[in-house]
Amino acid sequence: MATDEELLARSGTDASAFEPLVERHSRALHGYFARRAPGAADDLLAEAWLRAYAGRGTYDAARGPVRAWLFGVARNVLAAHWRGQERPAAAAAAAFVGEASSNPWQAVDRRLDAAAVAPLMRRTLAELPAVERELLLLIAWEQLSPTEAAAVVGIPAGTARSRLHRARTRLRAALGPSVPLSLTGDLA
Repeated sequence: MATDEELLARSGTDASAFEPLVERHSRALHGYFARRAPGAADDLLAEAWLRAYAGRGTYDAARGPVRAWLFGVARNVLAAHWRGQERPAAAAAAAFVGEASSNPWQAVDRRLDAAAVAPLMRRTLAELPAVERELLLLIAWEQLSPTEAAAVVGIPAGTARSRLHRARTRLRAALGPSVPLSLTGDLA
């Protein structure tokens, strides 16, 4: 079975080599969009694949694996979508905290043992700097490694690790000692 990197390289001369990439990564990318913009996830996924195919020659293996590159494309598509919706970062954070219809933490809420923890976690996440929040969510929701998440947000891996540590520390401090660490296990 060909690696993602091999398929992407071959897709430059053989367009059909791109299809397995779509099959391998569509579910994860759709989940990324569905948790952040549920009503537009299908359209955003289609746009991400169009941009990835058009920009496949820009992939640089030195910056990380193809999977991280694809999430970077998805992140850019989502940012463009929010700009088109005139949804600046502050409004996006407010929506993240308050809108039930686009609250990406609904699934997490169901998994939490104590219902009272969910609002505090949402509020704490919304207060994190955008890059720290995005790193946490890429790791917890998209199952990316810290190095892959760093490539997605465009920062060095060491910087991502320190920001991730800072974000986790803030979450643990906000949640307090009464919340078992297992409740934040995906983020630990």
